[in-house]
Amino acid sequence: MDYVLLYRETPAEQGRRDGPDAPAYWGAWNAYMGAMAGAGVMKGGNGLMPPATATTLRIAGDAWQVEDGPFADTKEHLGGYVVIDVPDLDAALAWAARAPCAAAGSVEIRPVLPPPAG
Repeated sequence: MDYVLLYRETPAEQGRRDGPDAPAYWGAWNAYMGAMAGAGVMKGGNGLMPPATATTLRIAGDAWQVEDGPFADTKEHLGGYVVIDVPDLDAALAWAARAPCAAAGSVEIRPVLPPPAG
């Protein structure tokens, strides 16, 4: 079954992407992603640029409302996602627990909708 792991990081964790902590930050993520790839469970995914680069769109009637930034002020920001193919939720949870952001941020695990019948 396919699950998406949505990685949420605190602003402090995202701040580690550059600067003196960058090698440790990226080393932890590279090891984690390498473990999933080596186990053959990772189907794909991407890291995301910081929330300040986001644009949010809402449509009211026929009018577009375009705003700079993320949709809400939160203490955690979506840092990236991975789609994995594992037997069940327990296996997805086990991979999510290994994510470098799991201790300081969170990992949301969601089943992927199956393709429509027909």
